[in-house]
Amino acid sequence: MFATPGGRPAGLELEPGSGYFSGYAATAAAGDLYRFRLDGGDAFPDPASRFQPDGPHGPSRVVDPAAYHWRDAGWRGAMLQGQVIYEMHVGTFTREGTWAAAARRLAGLADLGVTMLEVMPVAEFPGRFGWGYDGVDLFAPTRLYGEPDDFRRFVDGAHELGLAVILDVVYNHFGPDGNYLEQFSPDYFTDRHENEWGRSIHFHGAPEVRELFLANAAYWIDEYHLDGLRLDATQSIHDRPGRAGDHGGPGAGGERGHGGEQGRGREHVLAAIGRAARRAAAALPPGRSVLLVAENEPQDSRLVRPPEQGGYGLDAIWSDDFHHAARVALTGRAEAYYGDYRGSPRELLAAAKFGPLYQGQRSRWQRQRRGTPALDLPRSAFVFYLENHDQVANSARGERLHRLASPGCHRALTALLLLGPATPMLFQGQEAAAGAPFVFFADHHPRLASAVRRGRHAFLAQFPSLADPAVQAAIPDPAAPATFALCKLDPDDWVDSRGSGDSGDSGRTSVPTGAGRPRHQPQAAALTLHRDLLRLRREDPVFRLQGAAGIDGAVLGPAALVLRWFAPPPGESGGAGGNSTGDRLLLINLGADLELDPAPEPLLAPPAGGRWQVLWSSEDPRYGGAGAPPPEDAAGGWRLPGQAAVALAPAPREPCRESDERDERDQRGDARDGKIPGGRE
Repeated sequence: MFATPGGRPAGLELEPGSGYFSGYAATAAAGDLYRFRLDGGDAFPDPASRFQPDGPHGPSRVVDPAAYHWRDAGWRGAMLQGQVIYEMHVGTFTREGTWAAAARRLAGLADLGVTMLEVMPVAEFPGRFGWGYDGVDLFAPTRLYGEPDDFRRFVDGAHELGLAVILDVVYNHFGPDGNYLEQFSPDYFTDRHENEWGRSIHFHGAPEVRELFLANAAYWIDEYHLDGLRLDATQSIHDRPGRAGDHGGPGAGGERGHGGEQGRGREHVLAAIGRAARRAAAALPPGRSVLLVAENEPQDSRLVRPPEQGGYGLDAIWSDDFHHAARVALTGRAEAYYGDYRGSPRELLAAAKFGPLYQGQRSRWQRQRRGTPALDLPRSAFVFYLENHDQVANSARGERLHRLASPGCHRALTALLLLGPATPMLFQGQEAAAGAPFVFFADHHPRLASAVRRGRHAFLAQFPSLADPAVQAAIPDPAAPATFALCKLDPDDWVDSRGSGDSGDSGRTSVPTGAGRPRHQPQAAALTLHRDLLRLRREDPVFRLQGAAGIDGAVLGPAALVLRWFAPPPGESGGAGGNSTGDRLLLINLGADLELDPAPEPLLAPPAGGRWQVLWSSEDPRYGGAGAPPPEDAAGGWRLPGQAAVALAPAPREPCRESDERDERDQRGDARDGKIPGGRE
């Protein structure tokens, strides 16, 4: 029975041939609150509610999705190529923690060079704050950030700035508090699959369970004009009987009836979710495309293979391997799951060339094989990052990586991230060397909060350094409001690198203070670094191809590597004329100055009839660097500056350069013989 406070109840009837009940409430209108009374007993909120103004335990609200007037009629959606993703948590992205406040910051991200926002989960969850992965009302954007139309305005405003928006959705479990689905039917859940976050969804049972999630995927595209989804922890989404972590192949997940007997011909639910989202996007004028990204700890390449190759047809996968190798390289710490990595230039090189490092080899940490072959996939199908919400928080204090690493090395690996062929992702505040940490926070009732606290401590104890009782005592309490407040980005992190503060920050600037030091200098330097690298990625005719014309690399020393992007021939797709043609080099040295004499590495060879010139250097003083000479001298000798990265492009050989080089060689020879050119012997 559909019941509104003070209104006349409306009866619901079983639809023939299905498990649904439906009815018509003639007097219901937008803004009305309602519940469902089950079999004359208790009344519950709608599990498919569009809004829960008082949280998941309160009544549901009727929402008219057609009342909002969209302004993005010309928006075409999002494709994978060329994207730069920015992960954000609405509650901590600004001090206000609302859609409206977040929208005021988007122009700065567009100016920076970000192309896509990835919003952490917003499905309604209990309490005053949380990460969002304990959502219980899949269709209701949480009341904590504003009204549903505030979310729509956020997306609309992003599209006006040229920013796509994808939403992180959790289809592998529901939160432990406020989930009323089981009151309506026990068929939604199953205990036959292990799930570290809660009971698994029974996708291979009643078809109505599957339909709920397909409808939700299409709903976010249709009613909120989102440009895609990021599917959380897909390794815990099971669509056929089998061992934990086994997805099953497309076409092997169907069942006959509701009894769980394996049937034939039904595609895997992940593939079905992708198709539902794409159909919804195609129905939006003028016909749009969407981007579907999966988190998958095993890095199963089937997710991004087309159905005709036995895949699920998604677009990209988060790849932890690059992050793990980079973090070990930057911090020297290889505890717990980082123990599978050495942080070596060989690992960083392999990640840039091949994507995931584990493609079926044995993981020592997991004591089993990890990954599947992916050498044939485009590198853009893998999302790389130096920070994300999980990895920043998987520490005692949630410190940002730039605080744990050498500044020079951090700038160098930022260059590898933003110029490399994978799809790069930044985590909120990373672009401005944010001082705010990011730790786990969740507001629950006392008994559940205590269990969450114990669970968090146990999880972090896998790192031996974090198992120390003194360190455990210092871990911020996830349930404390102060922990949530600690993670909010400081307004100082929004200083514009061009010298003016954001309009919402009372005119903060980077001009010198009375003490003679620029205000907010680290933030401004970091913003300039990211802006310049993203401009190079976007505008350079070779870097912007993301290695489509070929990429190779070599290890040059104990902490040094070179990557070479091959340019397409002039006239071919992506080719260009002028001095900007030709290959590109990226030199990275995380150790001390490295002299290469001789340098028998063919990837360092200059283009025919030309020479290398510096296109970009991480040691530019504007980034906080100390300056560095060109890595190749006039005589062809190589010296790589320590803890730095340098991008090189071809330039025509200068007139009389050969005689200059002979003179320099002669001078160097004289010096070795103890002779001083121009002086007395």
